[in-house]
Amino acid sequence: MVIEHGIKDTERAVLVGLALNSRKKPEVAESLDELGRLAFTAGAEVVGRRIQVRDKINPAFYIGRGLVAELKDMLEDLNGNCLIFDDTLSPAQQRNLENELNCKVVDRPILILDIFATRARTAGARLQVELAQLEYTLPRLTGAWVHFSRQYGGIGAKGPGETQLEIDRRQIRTKIAVLKKKLEKLGVQRTIQRKKRYELFKVTLVGYTNAGKSTLFNLLTKADVQTADKLFTTLDSTTRVMSGGYPCKIVFSDTVGFIKKLPHQLVASFKSTLEEVSLADLLLHVVDCSEDNYPERIHQTRQVLSEIGADGVPCIMIYNKIDTCPDFIPLPVNEYKALTVSALKNTGIPALKSEIVAGYNLFARNQNYR
Repeated sequence: MVIEHGIKDTERAVLVGLALNSRKKPEVAESLDELGRLAFTAGAEVVGRRIQVRDKINPAFYIGRGLVAELKDMLEDLNGNCLIFDDTLSPAQQRNLENELNCKVVDRPILILDIFATRARTAGARLQVELAQLEYTLPRLTGAWVHFSRQYGGIGAKGPGETQLEIDRRQIRTKIAVLKKKLEKLGVQRTIQRKKRYELFKVTLVGYTNAGKSTLFNLLTKADVQTADKLFTTLDSTTRVMSGGYPCKIVFSDTVGFIKKLPHQLVASFKSTLEEVSLADLLLHVVDCSEDNYPERIHQTRQVLSEIGADGVPCIMIYNKIDTCPDFIPLPVNEYKALTVSALKNTGIPALKSEIVAGYNLFARNQNYR
């Protein structure tokens, strides 16, 4: 049995953030802006938002009891039926809030998982998302059977609800094992495909979600990867081998966008897909320079690259959407080269192609020395 905590198109949601000191409030407000975009992408209507400043997390409700009471009134006034928290809730916190407020309560990880579930197109992506959902759900099963233990449970004895809970846990663990085996087989297939491309120069586009990677990928490869002004339009890794316009065959790969507070279940389940990044010969780190907080998004992307062992791959910083901010001056990021482009207006693309060719020439010289 899988409990559905996802967002559907009928949700009227209130966003909730917690700042653990007053200096963090602007940062949390910015994070709630992104959470609102995630909610919109998932099909929910955001009708309100609240930020609470506290010294520490309330272990029972995550937020203070006073805010819980305020949120109950707020939901009634706004005709809301869902709370979306910007951080991860423990199973107990989620259960306590749902019991107290009598509404659906979701956190950022399950919201992202819900979006991934609706966007997954290939068999591999669907398997990876299902695995992440099940691993998220497993520790949250207990709350589904509380009503049974209240009706039937005895002191020191297992009631029917607890028996059913164990059945559900076993079924989910079995399903998780099956999915991992299927993903292992897909991983072997990917390894075989990569071996065929071993001697080719591999360029992978990475970056924060909605930075314009797919638009740039289409421009560089004459592909038709779906693009939209929504988060996580691309989930499935797309690969194209190009020779036209380049002095050699180059393998280009487009990848899933990163985001802060990415559920660790997703990072783990998408490991085989993300290996494409760590095995690249050159990374194009695409940044939306029209975003005020672009340095933080660079940091978040670099953090994920480090987690998957790709922080040592040669990289070019690509500041995209320069057409919307022509006076933009990029900040230096370590030793990486920086280029400004507009994938939409085809600005700066010749210079980018020249850098890709320069990267290939260095790659070819190193290959000859082996």
